[in-house]
Amino acid sequence: MTEKDSESGLLSKIVSLSKRRGFVFQSSEIYGGLRSAYDYGPLGVELKRNLMNEWWSTMVHQREDIVGLDASIIMHPEVWRSSGHVANFSDPLVDCKVCGERFRADKAPKVEAGSKLTITLGDKERARLAEERLARTEGVKLERRGKELVGAVAGNRGDICPNCGSQFLSDERQFNTMFRSSLGPIDPIGGVLEAAKAALAEGLDDAALRKRVDDVLKESTVYLRPETAQAMFVQFLNVQQSMSLKPPFGIAQMGKSFRNEVTVEHFTFRSCEFEQMEMEYFVPPGEGPKYLDYWKEERLRWWKSIGLSGDNLRLRPHGPDELAHYSNGCFDVEYRFPWGWDELEGIASRTDYDLKAHTQGSGKKLMYTDPEANDPETGEKGWRYTPHVIEPAAGATRGMLAVMCEAYAEEPGGEDGKGERTVLRLHPRLAPYKVGVLPLVKKEGMPDVARRIAAEFFRAGVKARYDEQHAIGRRYARHDEVGTPYCLTVDGQTAQDNTVTIRYRDSRRQERIPVAEALQVVQRALASDQSSCV
Repeated sequence: MTEKDSESGLLSKIVSLSKRRGFVFQSSEIYGGLRSAYDYGPLGVELKRNLMNEWWSTMVHQREDIVGLDASIIMHPEVWRSSGHVANFSDPLVDCKVCGERFRADKAPKVEAGSKLTITLGDKERARLAEERLARTEGVKLERRGKELVGAVAGNRGDICPNCGSQFLSDERQFNTMFRSSLGPIDPIGGVLEAAKAALAEGLDDAALRKRVDDVLKESTVYLRPETAQAMFVQFLNVQQSMSLKPPFGIAQMGKSFRNEVTVEHFTFRSCEFEQMEMEYFVPPGEGPKYLDYWKEERLRWWKSIGLSGDNLRLRPHGPDELAHYSNGCFDVEYRFPWGWDELEGIASRTDYDLKAHTQGSGKKLMYTDPEANDPETGEKGWRYTPHVIEPAAGATRGMLAVMCEAYAEEPGGEDGKGERTVLRLHPRLAPYKVGVLPLVKKEGMPDVARRIAAEFFRAGVKARYDEQHAIGRRYARHDEVGTPYCLTVDGQTAQDNTVTIRYRDSRRQERIPVAEALQVVQRALASDQSSCV
C-alpha cells in the first residue's frame, strides 16, 4: 500500500478484512511477498467468479448477438506488432533523485508551481544523505529538520514524488509495459552473450549493441498479453463464419492480462496481473456512434444492477487529448473509490483500426460481406466492408474491489453496547456463501438436521456453509462480515414443528419457515433482482 492509501480508513479496513476472512492474500507472503501480486483466497475466488459469472450471463447467456471466446494468453508476436503494442504500449517513466522512487510521470501528484515543499524521508540518516546528495548533484542547499528537508520550491510543472514529496525528478523516458518471455527449446542468454561480444569487438555504440541483442531475442520472443481484445480481432473471421453471424454481433472474453506497471497502487486496483471482462461489438460502418451510446448506458446499468450505488458511479467522456490512437470516442464508467473517482470500465469506439491493422499485418482480409445490402459507393447489391468496433472493457479485479468498498459497513450497537457489527452487504448472487446452516447447539440431534439441510443445498448447487463453531451470535457476526445473505438456524423448535429460523443479513430480521421449503425460499430470493436481503 502507498502512503496515500494508508490515509484511507476504508481501504485499510478492506485490506484487513480480506486477509482475516480469506478474500485476498499477499502472494508468496512467507517469502516476504511480491510487489503487486495477490492470491485470491477461498472467499475471494468465489466472489470474483460470481462477479465474472454475472457479467458472462448478462453479456453472453442472455443475448443472441454475442458469443464467447477463450483465447491463448501467449499469441504470435506479430499480433502485438500489428496492433501497435510493441511500438506504442508505453508509459512515461521518471525517477525521484531523492528517494529513488520510480513512477509514471502522468500519475505524479501535482502542486502549484512555486509553492514551498517539505521532503520527507524514512529517517534522519536518509535525510542527511539526501541533503548532501542534492547539494552535490543539484547545487541546492536545503535545511534538514529531523527526517525532513525544507526549503525546496515546486517547479513550473508542479510534479512531485508521490513517496517523499520531492520535485527533483529525472527526465521522462518511455517504458514498454508488456511482459517479454521466450518460447521454444532455445536459451536466448547464450545468443545474447555472443552478440554482445561481437558488437563490443566491433566497437559498436550502445544503440547498435541494443539492436544486435534485440535481433537475437526476436527469434524466440513472445509476450504475455496486455489485454484480451486482440484475440477477438484475430479470430474475427473464424468466429463469424463458424457461427454464421451478421453484424451487429459481439465476441466476449474473460481472462488474465499482464502489464509491467510502473506504478502499482490501491491494493488490487492497479497490479501487474489482473483479470478482464471484455467484449468486441462489430457493427457496420457509420453505426459506431449509435452503439457507443447504447453500450455506455447498458454497462452503467449493469454495475448498478449488481449493487453499486448510482451516487458512486458516473460516466466520464474522454477529451480529445485522452483518446487512444485507435479511438474516435470513449467513455469511462468511474466509481468513487476511497481515494476518489477512478476507472472501472472503458467503453470505446475503436473504429475499424484493429481489423485493418491485422489485415495489413497478416495478409488476411478481415472483412464481412452482406449480400443483401447495397454498396454505398457502387450502389450494387453485395456490400463488403471492414466492421467498426465498440468495446466495453471492464476490470474483474477492479470490479471486485469496488463491490467490497460499496458493501462494507460498520453498524453501531444499541445503548447497551450490544449489536455492533461489521457487515458486507453484497448482492446475494455475488456472495461467496449464499446461506449459512447453523445448529443452535451441538447436541439434541440439531447437527444431524442441519447437515441434512446443508446437503440439500449442496445437491442443488447452492453454495452453503455448515457452521457449528462458537455461540450463535458470533456465528451470525462471522457470516455478516463475509456477506452471507441468509442464515438458517436449527433449534429446539425444529424437532417439534419441522421449521427453522431464517435470518436476513441486512435487516437482521428473523422468521420461521418450514424445513421442506428452505431451499426454495433461498433460491427464489437469489433469482430476484433485489440487491439487498431484508
